[in-house]
Amino acid sequence: MIKKSPWDSSPGAIEPDNPELDNSQREMNNKDESVRLLLPAAVGAEKRERAFELSLPAVVTGVDLADNRFREKTLLVSISSEEAAVWLRSRVGPGAKLNISLDIPKTLILENHLQLELSGTVAANGPDPVRPGKKQVVSLRLDRKFRLVPIAPSVN
Repeated sequence: MIKKSPWDSSPGAIEPDNPELDNSQREMNNKDESVRLLLPAAVGAEKRERAFELSLPAVVTGVDLADNRFREKTLLVSISSEEAAVWLRSRVGPGAKLNISLDIPKTLILENHLQLELSGTVAANGPDPVRPGKKQVVSLRLDRKFRLVPIAPSVN
């Protein structure tokens, strides 16, 4: 086959590379190739927030299923910018509003002790929500608002 120059406008240069394919079929093949090239990237391109699995002490307040206010010291299991998971003994249902308070200790980089206050809505409970007196993992969809409160250093 003769190599065609991109500047050649003769009738022979305009003929298709593959004569058995017409223009519509060639366009479809090009689209298929472009889709195939984009598909692997698009499949894995879901927006996923990075969640940090950790065990931090937290204080959770809210209203349980019996409409009683509670305040429970517990552990934060994981947190991301949109979700958090905590262990709770109190029974709460989906849609319940909870407040979480986390202590952030002073470090070499962080000069002051801080308290992070978050709120969120219960999304789901752990697999066995009917065990009385036992803790369950409760997932929360976090609100966008939060507060960082500096805590005054204690005088020792």
